[in-house]
Amino acid sequence: MFSTLIQGFFLSAAMIIPLGPQNVFVMQQGSKKRFHLMSAALCSISDIILIMAGVFGGSALLGQSAFLLQAVTWGGVAFLLWYGWGAFRLALSADIAFSGTEALAQSRWRVIVTLFAVTWLNPHVYLDTFVVLGSIGGRLSAEHRPWFTAGAVIASINWFFALAILAAWFSPILNQPRSQRIINLFVGCVMWYIAWNLFKQGLQIFN
Repeated sequence: MFSTLIQGFFLSAAMIIPLGPQNVFVMQQGSKKRFHLMSAALCSISDIILIMAGVFGGSALLGQSAFLLQAVTWGGVAFLLWYGWGAFRLALSADIAFSGTEALAQSRWRVIVTLFAVTWLNPHVYLDTFVVLGSIGGRLSAEHRPWFTAGAVIASINWFFALAILAAWFSPILNQPRSQRIINLFVGCVMWYIAWNLFKQGLQIFN
């Protein structure tokens, strides 16, 4: 049982730790100490839902619906391009300090909506949780499947909260105008890079 939990933990960690929209957004919120724990919690809850759905049968749904995968892919491309453009505009703003202060006024609901988008409009999330974790966990016996799922969930929760807390810890450095400019340039590059990869994947799915 414990070995199955460890398998789920390390496989999930391998899926989550590589740089992606969720990680970038949580890090960005943590650097400003703005709803960073809430962001980590929402990412964890989303992952719990997706991991459980994938392990307990959701992978078959994604594999059978090319239209669903296309819709998520192109929605993700559009959102990531828009979000990356906003990060570039903020980074290149004449007064980064003013822009950062203005951004603090964004509501809790805007953070929630943005997190929902970077999670649920990212096809990589479905490939990781439904295809990889789902295909492996789904082949386990009914007795071992909950342990595998628990390990995967523990890895997700630990990672997102560790990322948020570490970013908040270093916020005196990360929240400086120059640091924020670099962070936003980094965020824009990451978002557009992922959007480009999704664009290429979308063309392959279409063909």
